[in-house]
Amino acid sequence: MELVIQKGRLVPARHQQRDFFVADISDATPKDDMASMEHPLFALKAGDRRVRSYGRNGVTVKVMPGAYGCATIHDKDIWIYCISHLVEAINRGREDVGRVVRFTAHNFLVATNRRTDGDSYKRMGDALVRLGGTLIETNITTDGYREKRGFGLVESWCVIERDHDDRMVAVEVTLPDWLWRSVKSMQVKTLSREYFRLRKPLDRRIYELVRKHGGAQAKWRVTLAVLHEKSGSTDTLRKFRAAIKALAKSNELPDYRVVFDTASDTVTFYARAQNGATAQITDVLVGLSKDKRP
Repeated sequence: MELVIQKGRLVPARHQQRDFFVADISDATPKDDMASMEHPLFALKAGDRRVRSYGRNGVTVKVMPGAYGCATIHDKDIWIYCISHLVEAINRGREDVGRVVRFTAHNFLVATNRRTDGDSYKRMGDALVRLGGTLIETNITTDGYREKRGFGLVESWCVIERDHDDRMVAVEVTLPDWLWRSVKSMQVKTLSREYFRLRKPLDRRIYELVRKHGGAQAKWRVTLAVLHEKSGSTDTLRKFRAAIKALAKSNELPDYRVVFDTASDTVTFYARAQNGATAQITDVLVGLSKDKRP
């Protein structure tokens, strides 16, 4: 009797099916989403357990902390790292891009200018816990959609692999759909790599705001009161003014020079590029001519 082997309708699966994106691009340029640059979603102080509400120009944001406090602007580095790799992958035409991102903890620590000791791995784990626990309720528009929505700063995360010391080696993060829509529509801004060297949370927040509003323009001028409101700082206006004066004196903000005008209580951020230098010289000359008027 002849043995007949029937072939199925499907060829064998030759490749492992994946529904996540591996952040394996070593030279991804830092990117941030414009919505979170504009609105204060992240706390500026560690251990902040207050419910914070913010409203401006029809946009409302309510930030509700988890059991371990609100996610801080330093915790946001995980957001920035994921966004950066997703945008780079999209630009390179990769088809495996999605809101589930898998990456190695070591690569994240190096890319964000952190130490790679045991404590840094623990801090990264703590950041993931705060990101997962912090809830946002907002009507911010992303990719043309404006809806009242609540979500965690990360939808979920898990440790994929640990080393012999039980430190996380590889992690997987599921970004909220709200953020993924922003990335897909390229509502992002490029950050200086020097951003990760900024130690003070307020300096990071100010840089975000300047990149969002100033961009490649020669300058961005704003009143101190508006800057204080946009920053989400809980300090008094007096303390905030002192902090901005100190930032201007240090001249260490990446990409911009900061000039504080005491008389008008305004702050001007000049791009360090040539157009910014020209704008600053022009403003100085205009100021001198005003001082000479009788």
